Amino acid sequence: MTRQQLVVLSLVCGLASALGTGSALGWNCPVHIKAAEDAIKRAEAMKLTPEAKALVEDAKRFLAESKKHHADARAKIDHANAMWKARAALAEAESAAAISTP
Repeated sequence: MTRQQLVVLSLVCGLASALGTGSALGWNCPVHIKAAEDAIKRAEAMKLTPEAKALVEDAKRFLAESKKHHADARAKIDHANAMWKARAALAEAESAAAISTP
């Protein structure tokens, strides 16, 4: 599977997850941000392939954007963006770990 296919798959899964949870969970951005941070740390502790390193860098970018959306939130859409970007970061980090496993 190519890097682009992994990214698209990650985003589709994150979107499907977000749509499936509904608003009952509220805006729990910090929970999603923490999960992404932990996944990035786990991935960074591994011996990463060049492709996996690129995925981790993408995860870090998504995580930074997520934190910014959450910190600067003025409306529900800002929290929604924070949550999907945190989930995308989580998916990228988990994908990096998966392709780096022996």
